[in-house]
Amino acid sequence: MSCYLDMVDSPEHVKKLTVPQLQELAGEIRTELIEGLAKGGGHLGPNLGVVELSIALHKVFATPKDKFVWDVSHQVYIHKLLTGRKHRFRTLRQTDGLNGFALRSESEHDSFGAGHAGTALSAALGMAAARDKRGSDENIVAIFGDAALTNGISFEAMNNIGHTTKKFIGILNDNEWSIAKNVGAISGYLNKLITNPRYNQLAKDFENFVRKLPKGEIALKLAHRAEGGFKGALTGVGLNRNPSLVEADGRGGHGSPVLFEEMGMRYLGPIDGHDLPLLISTLEFAKTCDHPIVIHVLTQKGKGFEAALKQPEKFHGLGPYNAQTGETPALRPGTPPMYQDVMGQTAVKLCRANEAVVGLTAAMPSGTGMKHLEKAMPERYYDVGIAEEHGVIFAAGMATMGLRPIVAIYSSFLQRAYDCIHHDVCLQDLPVIFCMDRAGLSANDGPTHHGIFDIAYLRCLPNVIAMAPANEDELADMMFTATTVNHPTFIRYPRGAAEGVPVKAEPQLLEVGQALVQQPFSNNGNRKVALFGLGPMNAIARRAADQLIAEGYDVAVINPRFTKPIDAAVHEQFGRAAELLITLEDHALMGGYGSAVLELFNEQAVKTPVIRIGWPDQFIEHATTQDELRKKYGLSVENTVARVKNHFGETVAITKLVG
Repeated sequence: MSCYLDMVDSPEHVKKLTVPQLQELAGEIRTELIEGLAKGGGHLGPNLGVVELSIALHKVFATPKDKFVWDVSHQVYIHKLLTGRKHRFRTLRQTDGLNGFALRSESEHDSFGAGHAGTALSAALGMAAARDKRGSDENIVAIFGDAALTNGISFEAMNNIGHTTKKFIGILNDNEWSIAKNVGAISGYLNKLITNPRYNQLAKDFENFVRKLPKGEIALKLAHRAEGGFKGALTGVGLNRNPSLVEADGRGGHGSPVLFEEMGMRYLGPIDGHDLPLLISTLEFAKTCDHPIVIHVLTQKGKGFEAALKQPEKFHGLGPYNAQTGETPALRPGTPPMYQDVMGQTAVKLCRANEAVVGLTAAMPSGTGMKHLEKAMPERYYDVGIAEEHGVIFAAGMATMGLRPIVAIYSSFLQRAYDCIHHDVCLQDLPVIFCMDRAGLSANDGPTHHGIFDIAYLRCLPNVIAMAPANEDELADMMFTATTVNHPTFIRYPRGAAEGVPVKAEPQLLEVGQALVQQPFSNNGNRKVALFGLGPMNAIARRAADQLIAEGYDVAVINPRFTKPIDAAVHEQFGRAAELLITLEDHALMGGYGSAVLELFNEQAVKTPVIRIGWPDQFIEHATTQDELRKKYGLSVENTVARVKNHFGETVAITKLVG
């Protein structure tokens, strides 16, 4: 580590540095980010964009007394470096290392945990209300991105700020990108604020304050209806915002900061988010305000790393890369395709075959694979921004008009729209197709991104058809099948590489609710075990079966395929024929697929013992790889074999956390 970063072990050390020293520190932090994340990856671009902002926050405020609430919180890497965690920084997102998001249990400086967008304003307002109630004087600062304003929760919070508290600081970190390019009216609105000085009326007290700054008089002149761009002095010429919207209505502008002002927040800015002295001065001013305030800060995602500036979507979050060039390792020949790419390519195929099919995502075209449809058939592709609730109801509206929308959203993100799934899709029995990526673990990201609850939250809803493919070819079959049924359908599949099974040129229609018997009993042994391996756990079931068969067990392997409706006939058949039945699922045991089997056996009076293998009733931590967590919690071949042997009287060590 370099000179000034070596000196900083707490926010108190930041306060002792001069502005020139802090500017040196900013450069050192960028180097540490680029080099430190190269091996394991992470959210590089967003953090490069908030280096100066993070330093300024810690220069002006005093955590943990003062509270920083970061929206999503994937941009807290600098905050972690400055709050006593720099010596563990290169363990970020690795087993037993630092979490990639704010985590209350990790540090007293992390006042609120997060992982999804749109939560910062509500949480910060709750803290401010609690502060006011108890009469203390903490500063509460919410740092939220421009993309958070596409999320309805942010507006619900803003609607309450003005009449709830008189002291609240919001920082709008505007980098024009969330994960993909921002879309919709809010993005356009912010661009108008940036490019037209008529929208940047400063309060009189702030005018007096700015006038004392270097170039302050110039900044004020530009802020007051100057014909030239406001960027030159106060926001930074190099930010390259599009000035084409300044006179869009022919009358000199529209869409003023009334959005914030009318909701009770004083609007200041926009200011250059990389001008450290200006950031510090503005935050010092904000501390003195006795009314809610929002500071509009312009930043560049990926600043300081050319590769990240050129490819902001790629460098939002990525795996290992070359710290000099930004290049990522090429896939080895023969590597199976990613599940998300199979989904996206199949969506293109289905759209071409059926005019009613369209695709939809919530700001995740690359992560979900919908980029394939966006490129091939943009007229059949919709991106609603980070607004999952709206996306689900939007799709429901489409379905009432005869369309077959494919809604591609991560399993954990879809949780945000649960009421919409229930009330607007399932209650009306609409044929919306949900493709739920990241079902199972998102190992590096941790519990905010693990998708291990969807079977439970879906199988209690009427009209649902829910599936889990064992491989990429089955995923394509399930997507095609979903276009033929008149009910809500949900397809869950894991993050990452698929199984390497060739995808047929034409998908096959599956019979709804029918399991696939992959290997029946041979009747050559007297210890009959039926393994029901769901989704990615099917491969583990097959490998466990091979070991057990080699040791004299008679093993059947079944791919359940459907979690609702489950195949009652096949489950009962093997339940009655087996001496032991094991369910394996990449899902929480509580309320999951195994629970559905137990319920069925109770109804049908099947007495065969059932062992369920899945995730225990706790939030699962992050780790370097999914396999490490599977081994730790017993979702493995070894533990499956051990559980069988123990049942039949062979004493073998098992993973005690499971079952």
